[in-house]
Amino acid sequence: MTLPLTTADERTQLLANGEARAAGQHIDPLPLVRLFTPDAHAIWLLAALDPADGNTAWGLIDLGIGMPALGTVKLSDLAGIVGPQQRPVLRDVYFRASRPLSEYVWLAQRDGSIPD
Repeated sequence: MTLPLTTADERTQLLANGEARAAGQHIDPLPLVRLFTPDAHAIWLLAALDPADGNTAWGLIDLGIGMPALGTVKLSDLAGIVGPQQRPVLRDVYFRASRPLSEYVWLAQRDGSIPD
């Protein structure tokens, strides 16, 4: 059994951040969710969810090729991804952000990957 990509509480917080972004507010939230592929070195640190569709997440995306960047991804797309060993995208149940998203971005771009 695979865990959902977000919990109900995370989804509520992601949507609240998405509402602020949609309203044009400049926000620098703590990432709320860390998703990863256990067999493909991809990581998504999600900080907001588009309230218009409830599916498009915004955050720091690291596909494991040394070029992490801010962007968007559909949760429904992530739910269908499997790595080379057929392992699905998982939610890091132990992730707790230690810095705002902008600091993760800066560190990831400096180092070529999202720091743990």
